[in-house]
Order: sequence, then C-alpha cells, then structure tokens
Amino acid sequence: MDSISQKHIENSKSQIIVIFILCIVTFLFAIFAMGWGSSSNLDVLTTMKILFGLESADQLQSDIIWKLRFPRILMAIVGGAALATAGALMQGCLGNPLVSPLTLGVASGAALGAAFAIVLGFSIVSSSELAIVANAFLFSLIVVAIIIQLGNIRSISAESYILVGIAITFIAGAIVSTMQYFATDAQLSQLAHWSFGSLSRPTLENALLVSLVVIALMPSALKWSWDLNALSLGGDDFAKSTGVNPESTRVRILILSALMTSVVIAFTGLIGFLGLAAPHMSRLIVGNDYRKLIPCSCVFGALLMLFADTVGRTLFAPVVIPVGIMLSVIGGPFFMYLLLKGKGAGH
Repeated sequence: MDSISQKHIENSKSQIIVIFILCIVTFLFAIFAMGWGSSSNLDVLTTMKILFGLESADQLQSDIIWKLRFPRILMAIVGGAALATAGALMQGCLGNPLVSPLTLGVASGAALGAAFAIVLGFSIVSSSELAIVANAFLFSLIVVAIIIQLGNIRSISAESYILVGIAITFIAGAIVSTMQYFATDAQLSQLAHWSFGSLSRPTLENALLVSLVVIALMPSALKWSWDLNALSLGGDDFAKSTGVNPESTRVRILILSALMTSVVIAFTGLIGFLGLAAPHMSRLIVGNDYRKLIPCSCVFGALLMLFADTVGRTLFAPVVIPVGIMLSVIGGPFFMYLLLKGKGAGH
C-alpha cells in the first residue's frame, strides 16, 4: 500500500473518531441540559440521578423533565440534525456554499401559511392549536411541488433553482408584508414570535412525530453521498461520466431537503442560520467527502441547536430567548472565526 492510500485511511479513521466523539458530546450535553434550568429543586445532579434511576422524582420534577425539558431537547437534536443535513445536501447538489435550506423558498412558504392562519384566520384544519403548523407545512409542500415541476424541465440548471427560490421568497414576503400592514397588534406579535424560531411550541407528541419522519428520511440522505461526491468533484460533466444523472439526482435531493426542512420549521418557526453554518463548520473538521460530511453535519447541527437553545432559555431566565436569535448570536461569530482560521491555515 502506497503512502497516499495509507494517509487517506488514517485520515478517514480520525474523521470517524471525531464524529463519534461529537455524538458522545451531544448525548452528554443533552443530559446536562435536562438538569440545567431555573427550577430550584431540580439541578443537574438531581436530574442525572432521576434519569439513571438512582433517585425517584416527585410529580413536579417529573413534569418539568418529561413535559417541558425533554420535548424541547429532543426537538433541538432532531431539528438541528435535519436542518444541518438538508443544508449539506443542498450545498452539494447545487454547488453553491451560500445555499441553505431556506434558499429554495421553503421558509417563505411556511411563513406565508402561518400568516394566513394568524392574520386571516384561514387554515386547512379546524383545530386552532394545529392551524399554524398545518398551514406552514402545506405551503412548504407547495414550494416542494414547484421544485418537482422545475425538475421536469430538462434545461433547468442548478442556478435556476436558486433564482426561483429567491423569487418565491420575494413574492411570499410581499404577501406577508401586506397582511402585516392590515394586522392587529396581537396578530403582529404572534406572527413575529413565530418568525423568530422557538422550541417551546412542540409538545412531546410533536417532537416524537418529527423524530420519526427525520429518522425515516436520513438513510435516503446518506444514500446520495457518492452522487454528491461526483457532482462536487467535477460538476455535471464529470458526474455523467461516472453514471450519475445530475438532473434527476438534483431534483430528488432538493425534494428530500425541502421535506426535512418543512417538517421541522412547521413546528418550530423559522430557524435559518443552522443549515448554512453547520455544513461549513463540518467541512473544516472532516473535509468535503459527503460520506462523512453528511453524518458530521447531522451531529454538529444537533449539538449547535441544543447548545443555543439551552443558553437561550437559561441565560436570562425566566426570560427565554428564541433559539433562532441565539443561533445567530452564538453561531455567527464562531462561524466567522472558523472560516478565517481555516483560510489562514490554507495560506
């Protein structure tokens, strides 16, 4: 075995170890987050004893752990993993590092659906509790349908998907702004709060439902690793020479990414930064091989979302800062630091 092959194998092993360490860190931090809060009779140590069966919990402690903190933490892990994975998939299939799960207009569609429910009172379901969620998901699926129709056009390019996404964003934004102009103060407040992105809304049933959907979609994301490697190495022409159909592959990946995004933001509201930053941060750790980049983005996105939400709900307790804001506050400077550090190392 030559030295290049040996070095590649060693790098692959070290990258897999890093991903495994990130999984352990995420698990340990999730346990820590279960006990970190404003409750005076439920600290980290007490929570760990309860979770591992070393101490019995009273009714109040049980409600705090399993009805308040666990659904939030589960949603942070699953939502972060889904948005980060969707970001990695989209950046790979479109060949643009500035693409995020919200670029295709999925988030704008969800916001439009939420605005219809909040301002106009229009919803596809009669339940007031599920009106915003159902509308946001439906309008997100409308954007997915547009993506499918674009895929039927043979001459469509990767850049065209981005441009159409920008057009959808502007159109939906204009409609939402018009409704905001005529909305009451209470409606404006509710719509603004939804747009911040928060993990306080999903119940345990919601979090488990999203978890099942995301887990079911993850194998499909990993299946496209080789095709994404071919697209990223030499573009469409190189991908065709390896037997990959760029057009159909791109459509399927975009549909998968949009579904993963819509099922999360329908329950949480708009969380935009994670899908852009987590794949970039993961590239600095494991490189551009999508066989490792997708799992690393998944775990790193979960950890980043969990950390941002835990800090947001405890830093100024009892005031809770929405996770969408905290991700930008914490992740933005850290993202810039990693990019500048990586650029400096490259020189």
